[in-house]
Amino acid sequence: MQIFDLKYKNFIFLIFLLGLSSCTIPKEIVKEPSIVSPIIETYTGWWVYGEGQHIFKDEQTLDEYDLVFPNENMEELVELYVSVCEMEYFPMECEMKGTLNGNILTVQAFEILYIQGCGE
Repeated sequence: MQIFDLKYKNFIFLIFLLGLSSCTIPKEIVKEPSIVSPIIETYTGWWVYGEGQHIFKDEQTLDEYDLVFPNENMEELVELYVSVCEMEYFPMECEMKGTLNGNILTVQAFEILYIQGCGE
């Protein structure tokens, strides 16, 4: 009878181990929010400044966009525009690198290519 009890206990212990090993302990999966960087594209066209508003006219589509310069000092930017163009509302050909959201072009960098109307 002693042997049967030992086999019985071993059998129960084996079933317990099999049941325990088949159970998975749920792990807490922390999914980090993915930060999708907006795609920076290059736009060529004309930058026009006047009465406190910066506008960009795209060369390919002829669409107009309001310009936002998050990395620039706006007073210095106006001084740059007026010193190059010598007046407001004078188109300056530029290459703008930034992101487009609706009709707002957020400029990360820009390059002045040509000043329209200058004979020099």
